Amino acid sequence: MEHYFTNNENLKSELITIVYKCDDNEFTFFSDNGVFSKKRVDFGSNLLIHTLIKNINKTNLDILDVGCGYGLIGISLAKIFDSHVLMSDINKRALHLAESNITKNKVKGQVVESDTYDNITGTFDLIVTNPPIRAGKKQVYKILDDASKHLKKDGELWLVIRKEQGAKSTIEHLKERYQVNIMEKSKGFYIIMAKNA
Repeated sequence: MEHYFTNNENLKSELITIVYKCDDNEFTFFSDNGVFSKKRVDFGSNLLIHTLIKNINKTNLDILDVGCGYGLIGISLAKIFDSHVLMSDINKRALHLAESNITKNKVKGQVVESDTYDNITGTFDLIVTNPPIRAGKKQVYKILDDASKHLKKDGELWLVIRKEQGAKSTIEHLKERYQVNIMEKSKGFYIIMAKNA
């Protein structure tokens, strides 16, 4: 399997579109080979988006989507919360798709090629991630740990992780530096919110 957190210039392109309905909003996303969950919206990302909608009623937020893939989470939240999103990934194809999807869905956003936070400046109200579990625990924990430096004073880190992929040990790890809340559990997926302690 070609990992979605790498770049393969030789991977054949097979562009498809995914229609995603969320509350009263309908989105159309371009997707392709070499990106995460390329054919359909994955359960974890959908659960993360809906849990955020249930718990946040602010607009004009600064949002960072780390490991954005084709842009599902960040673009959906930018539209629903009438906010600006910065989306980062190391996968060039994912970033190209995310840029096209920003235009397609008429949201305020931009993309940046970045390994975790290497090319990220500024602070954010929300940092969201469906972390690349297959990249390994070290990489996932780097995404989670270093978020603390990029959160505004009352900013929040939101993530989705499956129980079988180490949700409980991840929660304990997060508690070393954050105030942690489990916001939702469904079908083995945990939605976790963390704030700087």
